[in-house]
This record gives sequence, structure tokens and C-alpha cells, in this order.
Amino acid sequence: MNSTLKNVGKRLYDIYFAIGAIAMALLATLVAFTVIARYFFAHSWKELAEFITTLFAFTTFWGMGICLLRNDHVIIDIVYDRIKPSIKRWVAVLDYVIVFIVVAVFTYFGFKYVAAAGKQISQGMGIPMKYMYGIMPVSGILCGICTIIKIIGFITADISAFAPIYYKKDDCEEGGNA
Repeated sequence: MNSTLKNVGKRLYDIYFAIGAIAMALLATLVAFTVIARYFFAHSWKELAEFITTLFAFTTFWGMGICLLRNDHVIIDIVYDRIKPSIKRWVAVLDYVIVFIVVAVFTYFGFKYVAAAGKQISQGMGIPMKYMYGIMPVSGILCGICTIIKIIGFITADISAFAPIYYKKDDCEEGGNA
């Protein structure tokens, strides 16, 4: 049962990551296309410019949960690294409970914002703004789920997962993980 759950989680993560990667690739391609069209052919589209802006916001908000799951977020760990592993677990849990609260507030106000401004029609694409602003609460929900996954992972992890990481001097000099 546990391996089945891990496989499902890995597949969901792969889908989540793939959507973000495809959106980033599309964003890069469209930006390059619009720059070439503007500078070499003096042609631009307001619809495409607005779509690129929306896609940029999408990739930013979509990436919140991915950063949490991959530990690719900003962390100041000078004090955390010096804590005993048995205490480290609960500091990590508390840290992510605070993250969850911030994400919950973000999601709540994201829904309020979509409700207030979502009825307006965009000037470029001519669609209701709720489709553009809707990424905020959607990504907030996804990030909240990712935060809960991290909290469960901290609670259920073996204590060795919180052991200090030591680097040899040679690792640092040769481009190791320092």
C-alpha cells in the first residue's frame, strides 16, 4: 500500500512538474517570437503580450509548490543546522505550519480578488479576468497540498533525515555541494 501511494504521488508530482515545464518552455518560445517579430518585422500583438504576461504569472505561482517539494526555496539555516536532529524535526514542522498559514491567507485573498476583479474583461485577449487571476487561488491550493505533504514527511521521516550534513574540504573546492 505504501509503495502504491508513493508511486501515485510520484506520478502526480511528475504531471505537476511537467505542466510547469511546458508553461516555461511556451513562455520562453513566445517571448523569443515576440522579440523577433517586434525588432525585425516591427509587428506586435496586444493579445500575445497579455497572454505572455498571464503565462509569466502562471509559471511564478505554479512553481510555488514545486519549490517547496524540491526544497528550492530560500532558507536561512545557520541556526537550524546547529539544532539536535530530534528537535530539528519539530522546528521543520513548525516552519511549514507557518508556511501553510501564509499559503492559506494567500489563497483566501486570491479567491476574494478573483471574485472582485474577475468579472472585468481583459483588454488584450477579451476574456474575463477570472481566467487570468484564477491561478492565484488554484496555485495556493496546490501549494497548500505540497506543504501538507512536507509536514507529513517531516513527521514520518526517520530521525537520520535530520542529521547534520558535513562536507569535506575537497568537496567545496571541487564544486561540491557547499
